[in-house]
Amino acid sequence: MIFFSIRFFCLLSVFSAASALKSAEQPVDATLLPLSELKPGMKGEVWTVFRGMQPEPFSVEVTGVVQNAIGPGKAMIICELTDPRVQNMGAVAGMSGSPLYIGGKLAGALSYQVQRFETVHYAGFTPAADLAEVQSRIGSVPLRATTTAALPSTSTYQALQPVFTFSGLSPAVAELFAPRFATLGLGTSALGGSSTGGASLSASGSALVPGSAVSVALSTGDITLAGTGTVSRVEGQRVTAFGHPLLSLGDVELPMCEAEIITILPSNMQSIKVANTGAVIGTIAQDRLSAIAGTLGPGPALIPVEVVVQPQHGEPHSLHFSVVRQAQLTPAVVAAGVTQAILSSNDAGLSEGFRLTSDVNFAAGQALASKTLYAGPQAFAQGLGEFVQRLTANLQNPYEKTFPDHVKFTVEALEQNPSAVLDVFQLSRSTARAGETVQATVAWRDWQGETHREVLGIAIDPSWIGRNLDVVLLPGRIMDELTGHPRSIPAAQLRSFDAYLAAMSDDRRSDGLYLAVVEKAPVFTDQTTATLELPGTFERIARGADETRYQKRDTFVPLWERHLLPGKLLPAQVTRTIQVVE
Repeated sequence: MIFFSIRFFCLLSVFSAASALKSAEQPVDATLLPLSELKPGMKGEVWTVFRGMQPEPFSVEVTGVVQNAIGPGKAMIICELTDPRVQNMGAVAGMSGSPLYIGGKLAGALSYQVQRFETVHYAGFTPAADLAEVQSRIGSVPLRATTTAALPSTSTYQALQPVFTFSGLSPAVAELFAPRFATLGLGTSALGGSSTGGASLSASGSALVPGSAVSVALSTGDITLAGTGTVSRVEGQRVTAFGHPLLSLGDVELPMCEAEIITILPSNMQSIKVANTGAVIGTIAQDRLSAIAGTLGPGPALIPVEVVVQPQHGEPHSLHFSVVRQAQLTPAVVAAGVTQAILSSNDAGLSEGFRLTSDVNFAAGQALASKTLYAGPQAFAQGLGEFVQRLTANLQNPYEKTFPDHVKFTVEALEQNPSAVLDVFQLSRSTARAGETVQATVAWRDWQGETHREVLGIAIDPSWIGRNLDVVLLPGRIMDELTGHPRSIPAAQLRSFDAYLAAMSDDRRSDGLYLAVVEKAPVFTDQTTATLELPGTFERIARGADETRYQKRDTFVPLWERHLLPGKLLPAQVTRTIQVVE
């Protein structure tokens, strides 16, 4: 009974302390507290959202200031988390940017975990002057993007990087893409949500205040990827948040969104906030070492993406989302949405295989289009790396500051598995004369189906006399590489956006096989246009002017070719030799 009374008294004390803090009045338009005026033992309040959208305070005590903690002239304020609610779980991912007030003045923003597994929890705070420095850059002359990386894992201080949460993605797809996003500096989780159609989360439409939760989105709509943190400072329409970089991109244009905190998941390793992302309420313009900053109002221009799935039976269904215009991030987010449509649909009926058509549309009617066959979702998952690489090449543009106006993918279910097996490839002779016809026989078997046979005639051209030629049967991708047209083209070989679009549109088909007569020969290339037997004088002048654009290399030149077996997938690579005599 005595034990119960003591425990009840302790709980009542904690509740009373929390209630007293909760009823405290939050400073508005607080002046900045200079770092020089901070003293150990000062008591402060940190405002953040524990649940819902209303900020609440919790108590801290200043321990001291670590000078040059995260860079020259960049100090860190160390505070003990004295509030019982926070002391038990430590600094929480999602509290990044929570403003620290001392004596009614803004002293800094919670931004760093000091260490893990402490017996007493502390946190690091970015000084208020550093927050103001980032905010002052909004609308200034654009600066070169910073490349400041997060502190290494061996460092005592760990930035409370926001956990980017996916909504609209199944956990399996989110897990599949986690390593790809990790290489971009994004720690992702499928545990998160978003409002339908980006609607407002608050019926009252409450404005942001210091301590409010805020999200920065990389995509919005049916597929939403957003990182949630806390607002540090609001001055008119200008908002500063997080207290550390998002991705250290420098000058950016990213959607600023409402956020609602569902709960906090305590952990000895890293406690995190679980959040819903709401409507776009502004644009983040700065992503710097000390904070992110932007303005309330319209969001930035995004790239609309549509993914339409057409099953064999039933009505088509589609995903609609928009992604940021950022060269490194855009392809990965788009690929995640396409993968969701393919791998995690209840009624798509894609098990036999599907055709994936992509249409990337730029301004002025410029476009890139491609079609690829896949032998079912598993084959797509296995070839995901190549798909992302190809998508990156389509969306990244090293020649002009432009992004696609619209991207559309169409997934069409197939009635039969397109996989096939090559049984026979033979020539009627290995030596031929000009004017004769050599018969090429190709036999193959469908997937769990019947055998087929086709005979084609190759007319021997008189210009081939005296040459030792190869007759090859190859997939289009291998044929492109063999003839000097790889799918990945170095940017230095091209000189304009139009040349880039032309080169990316010049691939052979991905289905079926190419039967070709080829000869190995030196080829001179201007960008991606090949010329045989260019006079040596022209070659020397051109290569002397620009060796990256004009190149000479040995490659296989197709003298004759034919596309066979459309709609089939065969991994065959066969070569036969033929000699042409008089």
